[in-house]
Amino acid sequence: MVYCSRMVLPERACRVMHALDAAGYEAWAVGGFVRDALLGRPCSDVDIACSASWQETKRVCELAGMRAHETGTQHGTVTIVCDDEAFEVTTFRSDGQYKDARHPDAVTFVQTIEEDLARRDFTMNALAYRPDRGVLDPFGGQADMEHGVIRAVGDPHARFSEDALRILRACRFSSELGFSIEPATYEGMLANKGLLSHISAERVTHELERLLLGEHAGDALLGCVDALAAVLPELVAMKGFEQHTPYHIYDVLEHTAHVIDGVPRYPLVRWAALFHDMGKPACFFFDENGTGHFYGHAAVSVPIARGIMQRLTFSGAFMDKVLTLVLRHDDVVPAQPKPVKRMLARLGGDTELFAALCDLKRGDARGQSPVYSEGRIELADGLQRTLDDIIAANEAFTVKSLAISGRDVMRLGVPQGPLVGSVLNEVLEAVIDEQVPNSADNLVKFVEALIGEEKFQKSLQLGVDETKQGA
Repeated sequence: MVYCSRMVLPERACRVMHALDAAGYEAWAVGGFVRDALLGRPCSDVDIACSASWQETKRVCELAGMRAHETGTQHGTVTIVCDDEAFEVTTFRSDGQYKDARHPDAVTFVQTIEEDLARRDFTMNALAYRPDRGVLDPFGGQADMEHGVIRAVGDPHARFSEDALRILRACRFSSELGFSIEPATYEGMLANKGLLSHISAERVTHELERLLLGEHAGDALLGCVDALAAVLPELVAMKGFEQHTPYHIYDVLEHTAHVIDGVPRYPLVRWAALFHDMGKPACFFFDENGTGHFYGHAAVSVPIARGIMQRLTFSGAFMDKVLTLVLRHDDVVPAQPKPVKRMLARLGGDTELFAALCDLKRGDARGQSPVYSEGRIELADGLQRTLDDIIAANEAFTVKSLAISGRDVMRLGVPQGPLVGSVLNEVLEAVIDEQVPNSADNLVKFVEALIGEEKFQKSLQLGVDETKQGA
């Protein structure tokens, strides 16, 4: 048993615990707050475990002027609100059988905090704290944290067969903390990874996203790939797939891990980094010189990424943005205003999406051979600077940013229909090419000249004929 005192509990949490202590019960802060406080990380909500039944917890705290909500009484949990700050307070308990690989069928209330901690997933989470006694550490969680190790409490096989989500939690903690997974614990994860099919897509998505946003996401991906393959089987083809090209010094999975670490930590670009080269194994071939090529891999990566995101719980709008980045990540775009504005037009004028594309291109370069990466990073930086200049100058790069609208085009004699859009697109091309300034007078003259061209008159007549036939 190890006790120490290295943290300060929030004042309101202390008031809840003091009320329970004063009534003759024993209350401890438990879980993630204790772990994160010891690691010097930002601490979130404080969970409290105590010897009182939930009914007694409710009674005692209400007498102390707090509010109580019966949020999980079947598991001994009530939510106590102290000055508008909420704390989950749970009776010491031991979990029964887990028939669905996620939730215990029943719980047994126990007498001691040590028995309660024994049901938890990892040693670093099986910690409790009281201001008067310090940290209670019956399973060596502090030593494991000092050595950067994630270790299951007790028998790893039992812990993961009880709750398969713990497999993904271990991978996510590895990413967030930079910890390695103790070998026996990892073996338990692999032996039970098939149970992840019982976990809801929402929970899987939540854990995977937190993993991808971790400070050590690349290392976690490589270290946990065999466990993660149960929910991302597409990773299997990437693992160990050598690229055989002078541009790369890593296999496809290693390159992907470096790209993930090489882009900023926000969801859009991190998911795109994970998916961007998934089509490479399917596209690979050797040329006559023995050099590997992956022509068209971006387009092949798109349906693979779409399939994953459809399995998970992505919104359609977010999925479209990720797929656009995957498709466009290898497009050659010179860091010059005209090409950048054309790409912006292809992206629907979404400047944030273009900035994300710059981030992905920069990260992609960081995962390549150093001989080639520096120049490609400079190109991505140049694209970002060009984008910034275009935005600052308020230059036109979408039909909506033109000084004339579809109504103006129709007033000049173009009938309502697809031809209006075609005219506006030609106007936009002319503005991007700097053939005509983006002012109403100049654009009206440009459209009048365009309408007068013989090829346009033929298109106009064809459109009129089709309209008559439709009528």
